[in-house]
Amino acid sequence: MKIPVVIYANESLLQKMISDRTIEQAVNVSTLPGVLKQVVVLPDGHQGYGFPVGGVAGMDIDEGVISPGSVGYDINCGVRLIRTNLTEKEIRPKLVDLVDHLFNSIPSGLNPKEGCVKLNTTQLDEVLVQGVKWLETNGYASKDDLDVCEENGHIVNADPDKVSELARSRGAPQVGSLGSGNHFLEIQRVQEIHDEQAAKVMGIFPGQITILIHCGSRGLGHQVCTDYLKICEASHQKYGIELPDRQLACAPNTSEEGIAYKQAMNAAMNFAWSNRQMITHYTRKSFESILNQSESDLEMNLVYDVAHNIAKVEKHKIDGKEKSIVVHRKGATRAFPAGSIDIPKKYQKIGQPIFIPGSMGSASWILLGHKNSLNLSFGSTAHGAGRLMSRTQSHKQYNYKQILEEIQEKGIVLKSMTRYGVVEEAPEVYKDVDTIANISHDLKMATKVAKLVPIGVIKG
Repeated sequence: MKIPVVIYANESLLQKMISDRTIEQAVNVSTLPGVLKQVVVLPDGHQGYGFPVGGVAGMDIDEGVISPGSVGYDINCGVRLIRTNLTEKEIRPKLVDLVDHLFNSIPSGLNPKEGCVKLNTTQLDEVLVQGVKWLETNGYASKDDLDVCEENGHIVNADPDKVSELARSRGAPQVGSLGSGNHFLEIQRVQEIHDEQAAKVMGIFPGQITILIHCGSRGLGHQVCTDYLKICEASHQKYGIELPDRQLACAPNTSEEGIAYKQAMNAAMNFAWSNRQMITHYTRKSFESILNQSESDLEMNLVYDVAHNIAKVEKHKIDGKEKSIVVHRKGATRAFPAGSIDIPKKYQKIGQPIFIPGSMGSASWILLGHKNSLNLSFGSTAHGAGRLMSRTQSHKQYNYKQILEEIQEKGIVLKSMTRYGVVEEAPEVYKDVDTIANISHDLKMATKVAKLVPIGVIKG
């Protein structure tokens, strides 16, 4: 180990991390070339591919490495929240119709035939370079949407030529599709407010209807990771890199392979933001259609869009000195405080909004970035509840009918492509999201603003 591993958890969460390879994987990361200060395991941490999900590591920009597995397969998987001026009483009579309309408008599942928009080669290149700016130009986004999206929905130094033809062919028909696994669209109700000032700035009020969207870069991002894992693994001898785990395949930040991966990763990040924005566009259209009101009348404004599964150059204090480093966040989300130049002007005085989604049937949280996160976790906090059991284990322990009855008893309308997906995403297979939010709040990594509970759920 070149640096320590720091774990933020309670005793119960720690025991779960010990029972799988979470801590072993974090220790492996601490041996990589150029790793700085500490490797962080957040309270939602669990075993991942090489690098623990819920993990953060900073790498020296000159001496360090970039690692595709430490970013993850679903590059820029992320979460965005849309507010409305509606209450549950206003939409409950039309909730079934609304969920049906959303389900039919937004393709979901592992391999939908196409997304809401099928891009030709030129259009795909433009999306990979411009991100949400392309959607604004083409009428699928507003300037307000860009203003409250991490990186304004567009990261520079993206090169479509570094994205393989297979990745491009997988992504071209998928812009505007939800995907499968733990991805979802939820209609939610604001149950609790914990920070009235921050909630007011975000336009959040008690009893309000909001929409939470969780998805990423789909087949394109998955293929980018697959391609560059192979490229990086083949380059180890060339650069004299010794790895404790081949899943941590990496390349020097400044190498040809490392630069190419970052350019392809950035393209996948732009794709993911565009995917969530296209889903947002059709979500708004569904609400307009079912409620017979315009998007502006419903005040369906984007609160924020936050990314996880990324690596970005940021400035952080290392040994008391500010230094540009490459921060890998895998299953971790940025938690920048008030005054940060990297968050929207709208939130400069309060800090960056953060969303911690639960599983269907459980709550989600809005949090607020805090200055303590900069020292504790490279300006990061948890991205979700984190799995307690594998998908295989969930099928052994639960069945579709059992979960559906539990969901319906809570008054939640559920639509899913498959029964299989419902079972593997049962609320009980995840850690308690309230516990995750409380640990973040108590440590002042990111503090609690509001608690949201689902009333309508769409799963892939």
